[in-house]
Amino acid sequence: MLPKCPFLARVASAARPASHPPPLRPGICRLFSFAKFMQPLPVYGSMKPLLSLLLLSFTATLAFAQIPSDYYPRAVFSDDFSGTEFGKRWGHYKSSSVIKDGVLVGITAEDSDHSAVDNVKIDPERDLEVSVKFRFVSDKAKSFNVWLDDKDYKGSHAGHICSVSVSPKSVNIADAKTGSFRNDVYAKKSAPEGLSAEEKEYLKTKSKSFPVEVALQDWHTLVIRTKADEVEATIDGKPAGSFKSEGVGHETKTLISLTTNRVDVNYDDFSIKAAAKP
Repeated sequence: MLPKCPFLARVASAARPASHPPPLRPGICRLFSFAKFMQPLPVYGSMKPLLSLLLLSFTATLAFAQIPSDYYPRAVFSDDFSGTEFGKRWGHYKSSSVIKDGVLVGITAEDSDHSAVDNVKIDPERDLEVSVKFRFVSDKAKSFNVWLDDKDYKGSHAGHICSVSVSPKSVNIADAKTGSFRNDVYAKKSAPEGLSAEEKEYLKTKSKSFPVEVALQDWHTLVIRTKADEVEATIDGKPAGSFKSEGVGHETKTLISLTTNRVDVNYDDFSIKAAAKP
């Protein structure tokens, strides 16, 4: 016979109403193996919510196997925006963004036909960690994107490879290289006939959205990690989403961008790290 678990016996006794008859035999501790742990245990009234939360938390942990930070030992670039203007390594596309009070203030001009892009060129890398603090200043802030691209790649529009988009309510992770920015797909999206039903279904496999709650006006930290064909994102150290797709494994990512849609997003402590050289 397996030994009785004193802890489970005490929990069951405390949760059972006084009028409830005692179980025919005390609960047996099933923690000796995962299979036995998952077998039904006697559950009384107030225990149900607790056990449900524990199971949900355990399942979420299994579903998100976080890539360790020590996989990225090489510092590639960092900026705390302590100056009064952008450093020399920053590039821009249709951006009115400025450095003010020690932060990057993301601004898209009102008459612009493209969201503001502020970017940094790097040597070619496959596996990267991108970290940035961000703040949605008001409800005018719709979202921002972090793009990992290769401007020398000609198989997708603007060399787009993959992206993580953050709004106050969601995180979206996308494979742009083999998805909506692949040259033939991108061209069809603007063509009169548009995409076929089959192509639309295909594109659904190239991105994934996750619900989040990001408080306005508070500072948060986004960390993006790529490893081979996988992207993982965390916000304030908590899992925000993960996604696997072949385009993510592009070997030569050379441009990291912050894209502000459209205004009232602030950024700070931006950094890029890379995996160890083989």
